[in-house]
Amino acid sequence: MSSKDTVSKTLVVAFFLCVVCSILVSGTAVILKPMQDENRILDRNKNILSAAGLYDPSIHSDSDIAELFSRFTPRLVDINAGRFLDAQEATELGIDIASYDQRKVVTDPALSEALTSDEDLADVKRRALYQMVYLMEGDGENELDTIVLPVSGYGLWGILYGFMALEGDANTVKGLAFYELKETPGLGAEVRNPRWTALWPGKKVYAEDGSVGLTVVKGAGMGDYEIDGLSGATLTSRGVANLVQYWLGDDAFGPLLKQLGGRQSQSLAALNQE
Repeated sequence: MSSKDTVSKTLVVAFFLCVVCSILVSGTAVILKPMQDENRILDRNKNILSAAGLYDPSIHSDSDIAELFSRFTPRLVDINAGRFLDAQEATELGIDIASYDQRKVVTDPALSEALTSDEDLADVKRRALYQMVYLMEGDGENELDTIVLPVSGYGLWGILYGFMALEGDANTVKGLAFYELKETPGLGAEVRNPRWTALWPGKKVYAEDGSVGLTVVKGAGMGDYEIDGLSGATLTSRGVANLVQYWLGDDAFGPLLKQLGGRQSQSLAALNQE
């Protein structure tokens, strides 16, 4: 057999191996995608429950998440108009409320927008035009109990992603949970430390003049609005303060929250008709 025939056969075998491997990889990705999507939604729901103080890993497991999360009603918000979108409007936009992920659409010019440096206090560069929030009624009460909002902002090394939960008055913090960050372990990453997140419940959001009073300060936080800054993590603390100011402020969820706060006694059924 000539060396030319050997080379040809080697190339043919290599080609077919590449084809077979690519088919296997593509097929595996297709098979695993539903499972990955399901796990992504499960993790999202767990973090929403954690922010609202409804999920304790020492008590609950993943099998409890669906039942606990069923108490929430997801609502899509037009961030610029400060109002809820109904199911028909979401459908017209091509949005499936059950699986919508505002992080995934920030590169889509039809569903997101760039922020100017003056607007972008949280340093996120772009934001989705439509944000998903989660509402929960109280036990045995015909009124709004909990509001959970997605929040994000740049820390020291990258963007922190999390959820902030407010009481039904839209002015009292119920909890804060970050689920993704790039901060330094033992320093900025302490934003996930239960001792630090325990400082947030009960703090107030809006000052008497309507501005966002809630902030993170260097040293010991005093009074209704201040949270102790993280020791040795000044830039991360500043990033958290900025994202709170941005997402709860007039350029983001502020207008919607002030509407909800003035109508706490309305049931979700009434809110859902809007």
